[in-house]
Amino acid sequence: MELIFVRHGLPERVETDDGSPADPPLSEIGRAQAEAAGRWLAEEGLHAVYSSPLRRAFQTAEPIAAAQDLEIVVRDGISEFDRHSDSYIPMEELKATDYERWRALVQGGYNMSTDDPTEFQRLVVATVEQIIESHRGQRVAVVCHGGVINAYFAHVLGREPGDIFFCDVGYTSISRIAAASTGQRSLVSLNERAHLRGM
Repeated sequence: MELIFVRHGLPERVETDDGSPADPPLSEIGRAQAEAAGRWLAEEGLHAVYSSPLRRAFQTAEPIAAAQDLEIVVRDGISEFDRHSDSYIPMEELKATDYERWRALVQGGYNMSTDDPTEFQRLVVATVEQIIESHRGQRVAVVCHGGVINAYFAHVLGREPGDIFFCDVGYTSISRIAAASTGQRSLVSLNERAHLRGM
């Protein structure tokens, strides 16, 4: 079967005052990116669309699912590692406004909320493998987050457990895995962005 991973579109910046989890919606640009991804995948013949419960992922999944008249299936196990954080600052904005914090983040100084990298990866891999088991011989979209995509692809590539951040996954980029019934997992593509040309 083929798994098509889609990172969510560009969200709004959110910082809560009461310490509650930030769960930002898509920005105007993010909505346009999601629509472009939906058009790009419209001819793929998807059998199912899965999404993280976080708003930025679910809103990205909506045009993908609508283009193929599918319901969105929500799975908590493909939520991002920062799902309990009280702020969400898009990486590009963070890099421009607080370079030292951005550098610390990309070098591993990230806030994993309640999960360490190894536990986060374990949950992601278990959830994705459950999706694979439920859709043998089919093509499925998984709309999630950069950390989730890095975690699963690091597993496929045989990186050390917990060593999960190796790729700058673009907003609404598409990455593909072929999952054989024998258990073999093969990377087909990473970070496809052709659908975003001109945006």
